[in-house]
Amino acid sequence: MSASKKIARRRLAVTSAAVLSLSLAAPATAFAAPQSPTVSPSATPPAVMSTVGGELLGRPGTQVNLGSGAPVLPKDVTARSWIVADAESGDVLAAHNAHWRLPPASTLKMLFADTVLPKFPRTETHRVLPSDLAGIGSGSSMVGIKEGESYTVHDLWLGVFLRSGNDAVHVLSAMNHGVGQTVKDMQAHAEELQALDTHVVSPDGYDAAGQVSSAYDLTLFARSGLQKKDFREYCSTVRASFPGETTKKKGRTTRGSFEIQNTNRLLAGDTDLSPYRGIAGVKNGNTTNAGATFTGVAERNGRVLLVTVMNPEKKDHNEVYRETARLFDWGFHAAGKVRPVGELVAPRGAGTGGQGTSGGSAGGSTGKNGGAAKQVATSVKGGGSSGVGVALAISGGVLALLAAGVFLVNRRWPLPDLVRRRTRP
Repeated sequence: MSASKKIARRRLAVTSAAVLSLSLAAPATAFAAPQSPTVSPSATPPAVMSTVGGELLGRPGTQVNLGSGAPVLPKDVTARSWIVADAESGDVLAAHNAHWRLPPASTLKMLFADTVLPKFPRTETHRVLPSDLAGIGSGSSMVGIKEGESYTVHDLWLGVFLRSGNDAVHVLSAMNHGVGQTVKDMQAHAEELQALDTHVVSPDGYDAAGQVSSAYDLTLFARSGLQKKDFREYCSTVRASFPGETTKKKGRTTRGSFEIQNTNRLLAGDTDLSPYRGIAGVKNGNTTNAGATFTGVAERNGRVLLVTVMNPEKKDHNEVYRETARLFDWGFHAAGKVRPVGELVAPRGAGTGGQGTSGGSAGGSTGKNGGAAKQVATSVKGGGSSGVGVALAISGGVLALLAAGVFLVNRRWPLPDLVRRRTRP
């Protein structure tokens, strides 16, 4: 077959796959229109939930299709909701109440980062006003930002990802025309990602009436965010230096610093927990209403998995991380031996040729309020792990908008490099 015929056949396959994915996704989107709940979620999952990503994902209880030789699911997982998905193909390997709308706690900061991070260059400096820190919830996690001090955007994002600092979130929201505007931006981005279980009330994930998300949506946020270079860097950083207060002594002005460490215990470890092998992020949370929540991404033997766990019934120390690790272990052993029970859907803009918001800033941030960064076009050079592998339609990786208006994606994310170069505690 000639080279020109091969190219034509490849383009036809890509276009067909994209059209098919749109036709499959449309009914699910129509089923799960956004809502604005005003009451806390019930103690049991609803009998009918969203079917975005597949019919099985809308059913209560555990969904898994074990094939020959597949390991059974771990029995000691007590979370109200969880999901195990292949980050690159988008296949959901198993799930439990995937679309149950629950309080998300600080895992909602993944949506905040995916929405706001592309808007400001990391070198931009902001002097903190008293109004920037207004309205922070009592008992919030804080990184230690001080009024009157100046911080770079890079500093603020370290505060968001490592210390889950609500003060850093509020400062960045102030830079983005305020908390109200940021909430609107986050809600619009959630809908673009087809994360239709999510209702945003506060940008930091602090408990608020009606603020909900789901294990499915949180996994979409992580997958979208991980396509951004800066997001990957921040969520995989174990420790960093953060600016302290400015002091004057004997006519000399100095500014100290202090060390901050990531509160993601699968990444940084703890006295009773070792870092998980291959972990590279993403975000943890814990509030009174939400309990402990966590979304993690890990790579092992070339396979990248995403796991989200929401509110384990068992309240032992670091239980949310232990249950996440068990699900990761199962996922790595079960991959290729189970039939998917659903998929992580593509953003709405991914099949239209328009600029989808999750496809931008793969290479970093743009200027202030500049929107998503320029999308990266990838070339295909042969096969094998040494080349740039490309999967069709809506699998994971860095989205690339080609001239024909069809999205292709990198089959391999650069997560292993992040794991190798980060500093261990």
